[in-house]
Amino acid sequence: MPLLFRVAFFINSLNSLIMKKLLLLHGALGSQRQFDSLKKILSVDFELYSLDFYGHGDSEIVDKPFTIEGFARQVLDFMQQHQLEKTAVFGYSMGGYVGLYLAKHHPEKVEKLFILATKWDWNLESAAQESKMLRPEIIKDKVPKYAAYLESLHGKKWERLLEKTAAMMLALGNLPPLKQEDLRTIQTETLLAVGDKDMMVSLEETAQIFRGLNHSQLLVLPNTPHPIDRIDTQKIAYQISQYFNEQPS
Repeated sequence: MPLLFRVAFFINSLNSLIMKKLLLLHGALGSQRQFDSLKKILSVDFELYSLDFYGHGDSEIVDKPFTIEGFARQVLDFMQQHQLEKTAVFGYSMGGYVGLYLAKHHPEKVEKLFILATKWDWNLESAAQESKMLRPEIIKDKVPKYAAYLESLHGKKWERLLEKTAAMMLALGNLPPLKQEDLRTIQTETLLAVGDKDMMVSLEETAQIFRGLNHSQLLVLPNTPHPIDRIDTQKIAYQISQYFNEQPS
């Protein structure tokens, strides 16, 4: 092998050892494909991993109910399969809830956590309100473009996915898997981010979780709505790189 190629191979191998591993967790009704643009930017600084939660994207629907605990177990299985030890985690929306659940119950797996646009204020009233919006027949009638988008992400199973997600929301409202008293036991460094134009997640509920954690930061992103496909990819990629690559003080 010519010297130049040997040097290039050595540098690439060294970079793969040095680069921080980063696991990306998508939101409810989302898919890892929604991270494609973000991955193109972050791949310069990170060794990236992602998966589709059960029933989402290319993953099959499971017979058992959707739960945060079940998705967390899926992440643990994925990490074992890919030989990921303590890993940096970025979680969007539901993915952020799964990330914080892992930090609570499996802190040895989460090195540092960045949570974006995660809804925390789950109660019977809010869960009932959110779940009502996930009726397939209404979506097909009122917002057919969104129905087509969901089918493009998940295929023909998108209607079943909505039904199981709605049931999960009702369960969250009845018995949230993370309670305020759980937060003080979490020692993982966590950045909680929310957009100032997020109509689903409030700054108040995000700040409440921020105040409950021991090692947390709060970030409000200007001109940022909730849907991930409307978030400025360059902006969030910059924040992710800054946070996970910052040197400890």
